[in-house]
Amino acid sequence: MKVSTVEQMRGLDSAAVEKYGVNHDLLMENAGHAVYYVILREMGVRGRRFVVVAGIGNNGGDALVVARKLHSSGGDVRVFVVGDPSGYRGPALRNYEIVSRMGIRLTVVSGEDQLGELRSSLAWCDAVVDGLFGTGLSRDISGIHRSVIEEVNAAGKVVFSVDIPSGIGGDDGRVHGAAIKAAYTVTFGLPKLGNVLYPGYYYGGKLIVSHISFPPELQESPDIRTELNEPPRLPWRPPWGHKGTFGKLLAVAGARNYYGAPYFSSLSFLKAGGGYSRLAAPRSVIPFIAARASEVVYLPMDETESGALAASNAGRILELIDQYDIDVVVLGPGVSLDPEAQSLVRALAPEVDRPLIIDGDGLTAISSDPSVLRSRGKPTVLTPHPGEMARLLGKSVGEVESDRVGTAARAAEELKSYVVLKGAHSVISYPDGRTFINMSGNSGMGTAGAGDVLTGTIAAMVGLGLEVGDAVRAGVFIHGLSGDLAAAAKGEDGITAEDILQWLPAATKAMRDDYEGVVRRYMPEVI
Repeated sequence: MKVSTVEQMRGLDSAAVEKYGVNHDLLMENAGHAVYYVILREMGVRGRRFVVVAGIGNNGGDALVVARKLHSSGGDVRVFVVGDPSGYRGPALRNYEIVSRMGIRLTVVSGEDQLGELRSSLAWCDAVVDGLFGTGLSRDISGIHRSVIEEVNAAGKVVFSVDIPSGIGGDDGRVHGAAIKAAYTVTFGLPKLGNVLYPGYYYGGKLIVSHISFPPELQESPDIRTELNEPPRLPWRPPWGHKGTFGKLLAVAGARNYYGAPYFSSLSFLKAGGGYSRLAAPRSVIPFIAARASEVVYLPMDETESGALAASNAGRILELIDQYDIDVVVLGPGVSLDPEAQSLVRALAPEVDRPLIIDGDGLTAISSDPSVLRSRGKPTVLTPHPGEMARLLGKSVGEVESDRVGTAARAAEELKSYVVLKGAHSVISYPDGRTFINMSGNSGMGTAGAGDVLTGTIAAMVGLGLEVGDAVRAGVFIHGLSGDLAAAAKGEDGITAEDILQWLPAATKAMRDDYEGVVRRYMPEVI
């Protein structure tokens, strides 16, 4: 499913009107009916009591359509218009005039003195329809509008938001001062970025999409290059396969005091379905890792005095890649900031003639000279968290977090790499400009070592035979699914990377046994 910016959705609106004759009145009617239908389905209408909070823009007009449909179907409705109704235009004005004539109790809220009536009505009602602000909000909310939002949230009633919870930015999911906490959000045409990026996704509750008569060719416009990550199906696993059939990994990772990163990145490859995992690590750390992961094959490397990988290992590592016919290489987890280890990463990156996944301390090494990636002939995957992304692009963490989708897309293009900007709803960008927002995962995965498990999981998808871009999407989704299975069993508090690692086989099995059912659980409902 595509995901649009606010400006792209305005373009779809204009095209629907100008090219197809789907006029604004019809779009508003369809939007209001979609919200009404969800209310009818979820809680019923006849005999129920509703408060409709409407702003003076088109979002408020949509809410007024909902109000008259609830009223005509036997609901008891009270409408509160926040702002000066003289600001209504076009179809919003026409719906305001209709509601005003229908005998629906309507109050204009222009100051704090009307809040008492709103408060008593919120105590009286069964549910609230939120149509205060739409997706185009670009300023922090203050004054009477903020007070209304706070009153709605304090009432604790079921809230149905129109298009997006009021107060959430349509392009960034940011809370603009204050925001409605909805139980359901019905969004129109396509989900907007603010509907699926955090914290907006949290504030929206259950997300439902109604296409409101947009022709399919508009919804699938090639100009909209962001979509939800509906991962590819896993390749068939032949019954006669052997360890070489399912991929061979070489992980270059680890340093003294960094035992977890090499352990998780090499073993997760096997746990997610890969066939043969080799780990090139400093010789002094291998006995400690081998005590936990005897399934991995170890390649002891020369080390520095501090216990990091020596720069002199570069030639040998390249020879081992050819000698063992390696399918995918992981470079960087836990190699430390030792100058020789950092130099080794920069020396290997342009020379590895295999799909290459760079993570952790490897990203720090690359950030000092990202140009080493541009000469690579094979695909490169980068898996930065926001701090690592900031270093790669020479930006602040704040700049990265304020535009996660745009930042990931720019990094993928500039570095000619597949980029996974990790975080709640990780963003995956391809070098060709396509971007995917992943919907699996939970807060329990914000723990040390989780990213190393992700690295090995992506590598396993390459080993199973997926093209690298597809492998990234499948790996990120399965990694999040594994974390969700762990959370379902144990709760989000206290999940460790080991838990995510141990649930990988179950996550992969779920994807094979019930692909459509698993993926559907993470996608918005379409009505």
